[in-house]
Amino acid sequence: MEVEGGGLMAVGEVAVLGVGMHPWGKWGKNFVEYGVVAAREALADAGLAWTDIQFVSGADTVRNGYPGYVSGATFAQALGWQGAQVASAYAACASGATAADVARNRILAGVCDVALVVGADTTPKGFLAPTGGDRPDDPDWLRFRLLGATNPTYFAFYARRRMEVFGATDADFAKVKVKNARHGLSNPNARYRKEVTEEEVLASPMVAEPLRLLEICATSDGAAAVVLSSVEFAKGRGSSDPVRVAAVSTATPRFPNTVIEMPNFATDSAAAVGPPEVPFRDSIAAEAYEQAGLGPDDLSVAEVYDLSSALELDWYENIGLCKPGEAEKLLHDGDTTIGGRIPVNPSGGLACFGEAVPAQALAQVCELVWQLRGQAGARQVDGARVGLTANQGLFGHGSSVIVKK
Repeated sequence: MEVEGGGLMAVGEVAVLGVGMHPWGKWGKNFVEYGVVAAREALADAGLAWTDIQFVSGADTVRNGYPGYVSGATFAQALGWQGAQVASAYAACASGATAADVARNRILAGVCDVALVVGADTTPKGFLAPTGGDRPDDPDWLRFRLLGATNPTYFAFYARRRMEVFGATDADFAKVKVKNARHGLSNPNARYRKEVTEEEVLASPMVAEPLRLLEICATSDGAAAVVLSSVEFAKGRGSSDPVRVAAVSTATPRFPNTVIEMPNFATDSAAAVGPPEVPFRDSIAAEAYEQAGLGPDDLSVAEVYDLSSALELDWYENIGLCKPGEAEKLLHDGDTTIGGRIPVNPSGGLACFGEAVPAQALAQVCELVWQLRGQAGARQVDGARVGLTANQGLFGHGSSVIVKK
């Protein structure tokens, strides 16, 4: 709901009763199998039977045929038709958060008490490519076919911008990878569980200058699921102090958008209208903070969208952990490492998982729930009480979720 000044009014909270994941990797199976594993784990974690679920919110995948386009019904069928209401959402890499928002809104509206949110993907080898067919009016098709701008090319654009604007170095990007690799060592759901040194990162093959192979996330198979309910339903099930979703932001850019975003290959002009006060990526977390009535200083932990090691540094600034140009200092001071002031990507991030597109925003929520419950094992952030996710999908899909204890 809009309030004076254009912000969002704080809304009610919903409980996270259960979370579950299928490990990330290249398993060669149908995406539905992964989603069912994650869903059953989330149901078991919640102490619920599948027949207790009133609503299924699916995060779509566009690479797995028609079942991927109607993922809510696909997962409901795979778990066994039981009459639940369904919806399916696609927002590229923000699909999981969008699906969670659909479920949250139904609960807050009083339409249902408990919902299951599921995202799963099976990905091709190599980088993600456009869906088949000729579509010369499709910007995503054009950036591949006209410019040859694969996703790693875009990641490199962002990295080059950071180097030019703030003086970031190859060593800074490598250090992010080293941190996340160390974090992911103890994560049983991570695909890559191996420490690396800065020297090894910098010696890996160049993919899109200045980014090397070990600084770019892979494409992976995987799944994640979350069971959401009203706080009253949770209490009725004996959960008196559950982790709660305090905000879900799905912000879009404001005109003019003067920083290039995938899949576009031009920016808006600011010649006639000045840039917005809050740039797009900054607005993603800003909307979430406003909904939750919280700010960056309240955070205990964050999971951000490290498509590349360089991009993680941008997110430090976008979510308000530091001022523009100060991300490298935050990293070098150890603030974003487990044990530091504000650990970022204790899961290991996409550096250790890779992209399973409709699952990754939900996987971030799973990690934060485990952190806030004190169930993260060797990667536990001491005293975690508030966590934030940041994610972003093609075509201006923002995504941020705040959970709190």
